[in-house]
Amino acid sequence: MNDFQSTAPVKAHRGVMLLIFGILGILCCVIFGILAWVMGQSDLKAMAEGRMDPSGEGLTKAGKILGIIGCAFAILSILWVLFFGGLAALGAMRGH
Repeated sequence: MNDFQSTAPVKAHRGVMLLIFGILGILCCVIFGILAWVMGQSDLKAMAEGRMDPSGEGLTKAGKILGIIGCAFAILSILWVLFFGGLAALGAMRGH
């Protein structure tokens, strides 16, 4: 068994920032949702490997989940617009 502990400093967590990005991703801009999702995934991996402070794991998970939800809302919104825009175009072509 090796009792050697790494002396490399642990990076500070970005949980609060990721939580804010996730909220912004839902409310106003999908790019923040994408950032929260991607950065949250990499931060959780770094926490599991011991390279990042694990005290922000809950905030990081919440930000990542909100980022995923924001991306899903954006995709559903685009599909909604395409579907009803297509229906409106078809209705206009039929002369109604």
